Amino acid sequence: MDVDSVPARAVLQALPQPILVLDEQRRIQFVNYAAEAFFGASLSVLTRQSLDDLIAFGSPIISLVETVAQRRAPMTEYRVRVGSSRFGDERIADVFASPISDTDGRVAVLIQERTMADKIDRQMVSRGAARSVTGLASMLAHEIKNPLSGIRGAAQLLEQSVPAEEVPLARLIREETDRIVGLIDRVEVFGDERPMEREPINIHVVLDRVKLLARNGVARGITFYEEYDPSLPPVFGNRDQLIQIFLNLIKNASEALERTQKPEIKLTTAFRPGIRISVAGVAERISLPLEIVIEDNGPGVPPDILPFLFDPFVTTKTNGSGLGLALVAKIVGDHGGVIDCDSRPGRTRFRILLPVASGAFQNNADAEEGSTI
Repeated sequence: MDVDSVPARAVLQALPQPILVLDEQRRIQFVNYAAEAFFGASLSVLTRQSLDDLIAFGSPIISLVETVAQRRAPMTEYRVRVGSSRFGDERIADVFASPISDTDGRVAVLIQERTMADKIDRQMVSRGAARSVTGLASMLAHEIKNPLSGIRGAAQLLEQSVPAEEVPLARLIREETDRIVGLIDRVEVFGDERPMEREPINIHVVLDRVKLLARNGVARGITFYEEYDPSLPPVFGNRDQLIQIFLNLIKNASEALERTQKPEIKLTTAFRPGIRISVAGVAERISLPLEIVIEDNGPGVPPDILPFLFDPFVTTKTNGSGLGLALVAKIVGDHGGVIDCDSRPGRTRFRILLPVASGAFQNNADAEEGSTI
């Protein structure tokens, strides 16, 4: 493929992975749109730099490109730490390098960021763990609830018959019994495999509803910001469960902001083509272009908990059950989507990727075609 030709460049621009074309001195000759987004710089800025300027000193990517240029053969490095002056945090990626032709020393570099793939894999493991927990819970729930109801009834009778100084103890037994029953009820939700009623839904209507509920409840006194893409196609989902997802995330954000001086929550929606996953029972890979982000300026999630945040019974709260985010991940998974969390002090972002309703792409294409000048 001649990368200097218009068709070749059009193909490279259409790819969702960042691609760089380097000359013999590792100067950047061309980058596609995905590379511009990855490095946070335009084509004109990047083509004034070399790979050595862009990538952190000592990176294995530089030695990989050198070897490919010398051997004139393609090579791959897996799980490389990509550091750059263009972004703060190091990113983990698979890097593919290949000579463009046998006549010159130009090399094409493709970067496949591992972040989303690893997080999707982690969520699959989390869902398997959740199913194991719920399988055990489903078996034991009935047997546990029966004696608990007897204990609760006995505690109620004790409240009426014991001396006044012992009433708080009897009340404690009743309240703790109720708490255990509530916990079992929440765990049983994970085992609900009934088909979900779904329809095309405007995600902004859902977010506005959640924001109204939150402002008058769990997020009272918190400043909200919105950055919506008004042309977003509808999601194919269940309205009530989508409300539960975002209300739970905002509730968690609000609790994390309790000691923040100027608490803020930002809601963002965008169309992000390029993320596709394989789902059991479905022949085609499902595209997840709808991105919804819940961001807060709280203290952040502890780094040691972040990789396991969506696992059952993992929590940062003193009295938390650790089922809220696990349930959110289950509902998102039931919708065919994925959720991930990126957190550091002062900024925590929960990002949800969802599929669009059937026909939405065609409707958008028809609308764009009709508005072409």
